[in-house]
Amino acid sequence: MKYKLLTKKEPEKKLLLRLKSRGGRGYLGRITVRHRGGGVKKLYRIVDFGQERQGTAKVVALEYDPYRTAFIMLLEYEDGYKRYQLAPHGIKIGDEVVCKDAAEIKLGNRLKLKNIPVGTLVYNVELAPGKGGQMVKAAGTSAKVLAHEGKYTSLEMPSGEVRKVLFECFVSVGQVSHPEKRFERIRKAGLSRLKGRRPTVRGTAMTPADHPHGGGEGRTPIGLKYPKTPWGKHALGVKTRKRKWTDKYIIKRRK
Repeated sequence: MKYKLLTKKEPEKKLLLRLKSRGGRGYLGRITVRHRGGGVKKLYRIVDFGQERQGTAKVVALEYDPYRTAFIMLLEYEDGYKRYQLAPHGIKIGDEVVCKDAAEIKLGNRLKLKNIPVGTLVYNVELAPGKGGQMVKAAGTSAKVLAHEGKYTSLEMPSGEVRKVLFECFVSVGQVSHPEKRFERIRKAGLSRLKGRRPTVRGTAMTPADHPHGGGEGRTPIGLKYPKTPWGKHALGVKTRKRKWTDKYIIKRRK
């Protein structure tokens, strides 16, 4: 699915929200996240990641969402109720999508893990029943159902990690739309600025007071035993995941 396949219509007004842009600044007004700011104004689309409305709905539009890498689809239920959901790769306008505990294994349908056969690709995965999808929501991603054992289902994540998920959780069948996103290039700096990304300066180009890599004459090497962040912490080869109670659900770590 590419941009030319998207519906040429205005977004649904009742499903729009304006979020305040903070430009990477915290509540004190200081920069807490670097390289953010500016960009064009955009409206947030209220996407249903869970299963607020169960039943059959028809895909009436495929739209671009400025807040995410994937495309979204506008669903219209039999009673006229409309909702945005993540669009799977290959969905078309006019297709019907079903959300039930048990439904046909069809592209875009949303059902419980226990009713999905082994080998099926899924996305928008719940971690706790009724909480809504929390994993596998980026463009082109999908998880693979490996096995059902007890009250858990083993899923192979896009990272290669194998994790147990309660089989009462809902998932959507298919792969997230816009898999071509990974091949897209930002052709010029102006496009990056329009998306709200400010320029990134190399640490070696700074002074020693501004960055651990700074100082020296000309293009000097780092000059340290190991790469560091601007705050002096280890930058490469450091495990970022702390010990969590959910570690017991991980069968195999990502590569």
